[in-house]
Amino acid sequence: MPTRSSPARPMTIADLPVQHALEPHTPAEARARFFNPGNAFDIQLPAVPDHIFLAEPARALDAASPTGLIACDLSAVLDCPFPATSPLILARYGRIRAGESLQTAFAASGVICYVIQGQGASSGHSGAIRWQQGDVFILPGGEPFTHSAASDAVLWIVTNEPQLAFEALQPPAVGQAPTDLVHYTAPEIARQLKMLQDIGRDEATAGIAVLFSSDRQEFRRNVLPTLTLAMNALPPGTSQRAHRHNAAAVMLLVQTEGAYSLMDGKRKDWAPWATTVTPPESVHSHYNDGERQAVFLVVQDGGLFYHLRSMGFSFAEQPP
Repeated sequence: MPTRSSPARPMTIADLPVQHALEPHTPAEARARFFNPGNAFDIQLPAVPDHIFLAEPARALDAASPTGLIACDLSAVLDCPFPATSPLILARYGRIRAGESLQTAFAASGVICYVIQGQGASSGHSGAIRWQQGDVFILPGGEPFTHSAASDAVLWIVTNEPQLAFEALQPPAVGQAPTDLVHYTAPEIARQLKMLQDIGRDEATAGIAVLFSSDRQEFRRNVLPTLTLAMNALPPGTSQRAHRHNAAAVMLLVQTEGAYSLMDGKRKDWAPWATTVTPPESVHSHYNDGERQAVFLVVQDGGLFYHLRSMGFSFAEQPP
């Protein structure tokens, strides 16, 4: 039903509440709802916050913590009915005590894992690998895996579960995921990073970073159709030029001494193994005032924006 507008101005279509069919004759007709450009365009949802998770890695690295998963969950801030670190990404820490196992079966199209600490093995229908500190591996979604630790281990685990939950989608059937089991060893990652640093870059390149992909995702240059993964390095006394993009970024801070970020002019100091969130369109830059190389692992929902032709990457100036 129409509502009365304020006496100070005439009524517009923006004042209308949601509309229903006047005389529905079936349950299907009764379910219909109607909006208009005045009350439905440019919907204002809670913003993705500039956030850093500190308590979660502390719990994961605490020797007294039990085997289990610790989510970096901002769903209450984002007003999401499902766990989420950003609207399409969920990051967790997985702690596995020596001699124990962690079972996972994520409702995702794929799973990104980085070994923060320890060594162990992961196995599922797709195969098995042995991993150690500094390794990265990708698991196909829709498949249970068992992660066993030879010594106390901590994994950083990232999925696109919120993406599937948003549309109430089921994960792929076993054998139908967009990626197979993929393993990137720490020595090979270091070799790739050194090769890029030896060659160098110019000002048109955003930074020094190894972008991970696989045989089945090579044509997309991503690890998953909607997610990108990169290991970034920032030598002592250098900075990454300020820039913005439409994708949200979830970062694991690997080597942090003397490093910090500026997010829309606000300083955010780094902490070891913290997970940070960079909001979409935020002007951000990273700095290393320490004596060691800073390293950070970045997951973005960039694959989605590449597919939409709307990544919106540009260099920018930090606001005063």
